[in-house]
Amino acid sequence: MVRMPFSNLLWLNILILYVITNGGVKASHKVYPQFQSLTALNITQLHRTAFHFQPPKNWINGPMYYNGIYHLFYQYNPKGAVWGNIVWGHSVSKDLVNWETLEPAIYPSKQFDINAAWSGSATILPNNTPIILYTGVDSNNMETQNYAVPANLSDPYLRRWIKPGNNPLINAGNGVNVSAFRDPSTAWRVKGRWKVVVGGKWNRRGVAHLYESRDFIRWTKAKHPLHSAPNTGMWECPDFYPVLLSGKKGLDTSELGKHVKLKHVLKVSLDETRYDYYTVGTYVRDEDKYVSDNRSVDGWAGLRYDYGNFYASKTFFDPAKERRILWGWVNESDSTQDDVKKGWAGIQAIPRRVWLDPSQRQLKQWPVEELNTLRGENVEMSHQKLKTGRHIEIKGITAAQADVEVTFHIGSLDKAEPFDPRWKDAQGLCANKGPKVEGGVGPFGLLTLASKNLEEYTAVFFRVFKSKRNYVVLLCSDARSSSLKDGLYKPSFAGFVDVDLSDKKLSLRSLIDHSVVESFGGGGKTCIISRVYPTIAVLGKAHLFAFNNGDETVTVKSLNAWSMNKPHIN
Repeated sequence: MVRMPFSNLLWLNILILYVITNGGVKASHKVYPQFQSLTALNITQLHRTAFHFQPPKNWINGPMYYNGIYHLFYQYNPKGAVWGNIVWGHSVSKDLVNWETLEPAIYPSKQFDINAAWSGSATILPNNTPIILYTGVDSNNMETQNYAVPANLSDPYLRRWIKPGNNPLINAGNGVNVSAFRDPSTAWRVKGRWKVVVGGKWNRRGVAHLYESRDFIRWTKAKHPLHSAPNTGMWECPDFYPVLLSGKKGLDTSELGKHVKLKHVLKVSLDETRYDYYTVGTYVRDEDKYVSDNRSVDGWAGLRYDYGNFYASKTFFDPAKERRILWGWVNESDSTQDDVKKGWAGIQAIPRRVWLDPSQRQLKQWPVEELNTLRGENVEMSHQKLKTGRHIEIKGITAAQADVEVTFHIGSLDKAEPFDPRWKDAQGLCANKGPKVEGGVGPFGLLTLASKNLEEYTAVFFRVFKSKRNYVVLLCSDARSSSLKDGLYKPSFAGFVDVDLSDKKLSLRSLIDHSVVESFGGGGKTCIISRVYPTIAVLGKAHLFAFNNGDETVTVKSLNAWSMNKPHIN
């Protein structure tokens, strides 16, 4: 293939994710010996996604860019649909939409990783040689940081990787919990020294351990962590990267702001909650410390990339389009036995472009532009009034496999319900004030994957409240009516949306893909992804409605919906 010219320091990021058992809150790495090598004879296609990435069968969970090729690495069980027999699956793409599966890249084989080869990241050195850093669990069940290099640099797909004999590169030293020491981040360079963070914990303090090296081979532990926070538990999959103060352009991980104004983002995956949290702050490079802004909170009360089924995410810098892209893993919400029966489990969220909101308080996210190439049949709607209790169907598209963009206009905000400042838990608020509970302004939004008579549906909706100073907007993705089947995890996911309602408009985009509803509220300020398994609203029997159960009339100012074509994923 033709190699594209890029800068000497081209950064790669590899995301090897962790299993989350049903309900999204149980411990990771749970082994099911009775199921882990049980291969389904017939792969059930009913709830398989069409344009969200997943391999043909069995268990996965979640990237990198090199010389014109996007690489997706994921922990993969080649023998069954549950955790076990894990290897590094490897798929490649030229457009982030169509994927080709290659042979596994890494699998446990040496003393230093014989019990596991877990997640890691990769860096392209100045000589254009990629090095993967990853976590291995050795023969003594200690977590160590190891490296692998391509066996053949002339292979554009980097199919084979080898592990040099001087592994491990980093062992847990004093002050490090050897059983909570994993997931090395993408490396960055400061004054000739490479830096990398590894996730960990000490008692209940979450820690981003910092290590440095001049040659990328001999690493030493810094005197203090890059960052830590009490009462947050284990920090998995730490991610650390710069963002510009304005605009959507992404930055190389080693960009330190000499010629541009920037901030840094630190993301951690909290093992105790099974969600991803991030803060925005300042990297004090002379002291090797990250200081989060006063408005950014570490831990459970902090900002999240996604307020739904989304974990162990990773970003990478794409130099071809000067953007930073976020990938995350989406677990199943049915039972382990269901996964075995259907022959597959786990998908990837749509890759998202991320950038700093002009307020500099949070990030914004949006599906990568390449996804639009899959859009097919289109229907439009405008200036359609939704009075109290009304719902209208959006016809003319494949409702089970669709991309929907809609802007709502609120006639008046006078009827907004009062907001109680004690309502800190958006998900709990959504559970109490769901799509059927009439309000002043809202609930209004979309009924996705709905049956004709609404026995089943997943409601994605807004609700507006009035506080003493301003308006509070709640975005919900409520799966409680998503399926008539029992034994499923059907939560009412929710997050608050920090938007200005001076124009009385709210925007929503939802990607609907058979068993997933991935939604972006307020232009990407709040994102929620849900896994659902309807029994009636499947394939051609799925419907899509716009609805309003609030007292105030809401107008569908504009709506565009497309049937989505299926990409090549093999």
